[in-house]
Amino acid sequence: MKQNTIVTLADMKARGEKISQLTCYDYSTARLMDQAGINMILVGDSLGMTMQGYSDTIRGCENTFVVVDMPFMSYQASVEQAVVNAGRLMKETGCDAVKLEGGREVCDQIRAITAAGIPVCAHVGMTPQSHHAFGGFKVQGKGEEGAARVLADAMAVQAAGAFAVVLECVPPKLAALITRKLDIITIGIGAGAACDGQVLVWQDMLAMGPFTPKFVKHFAQVGQIMTDAFQAYDAEVKDASFPAAAQTYAKSDCSDEILERLEGRQSAELLKLYSL
Repeated sequence: MKQNTIVTLADMKARGEKISQLTCYDYSTARLMDQAGINMILVGDSLGMTMQGYSDTIRGCENTFVVVDMPFMSYQASVEQAVVNAGRLMKETGCDAVKLEGGREVCDQIRAITAAGIPVCAHVGMTPQSHHAFGGFKVQGKGEEGAARVLADAMAVQAAGAFAVVLECVPPKLAALITRKLDIITIGIGAGAACDGQVLVWQDMLAMGPFTPKFVKHFAQVGQIMTDAFQAYDAEVKDASFPAAAQTYAKSDCSDEILERLEGRQSAELLKLYSL
């Protein structure tokens, strides 16, 4: 299996091949995605919602291209802060690129980070870290003025040096126009099929989340499978059918004679004997 890089991903766009991306937050899941041939992994801010239960969004890969979200307020305050924190993310996580949200307002940060040799994926449209400013998780780019704003943001982050841009909750025809006009990769989430690639939160696409956004398709009912398994485990623990003999080390068990001798020994004697 070929390793995914900025060059190979750009070549996929040039050939009209679609790019797959999923969120991921742990080694075992990353390994499975890598084996499945997923092109890109996003270690995203959705970690807070899907893994830690927050109400909002304040390495097992050999071939998959790993992008890490820069946390909220790790790049907004200053360009210098953005470069330092991006460098720290690269060094401490071993990722292939960083992602930051925003359009024209973060172009200075994108320029400085890419000038430091760090690849940047941008993110425009509905940006989860700023959802309060949008009045919630709402479609962006509606109407001529809104569409022009999203298009301008996408063109600005390309000019600033981003190698890719996520288009989130953008009308599909607008996303198609942006994809045609940009040379860099577009990754859609709730932005239609014309984008160069797609990204989903993996818990969402496996029906494990508490709600289903409009743009999500359930590719398997893993949430129900897990619930059924947890219920079965709970029942077997409570009726003492688990663990059965097959799940114990019966062949190494103590003899009845040994157990009788141990039962007769006092705690103080054992503690003194083994210096506990």
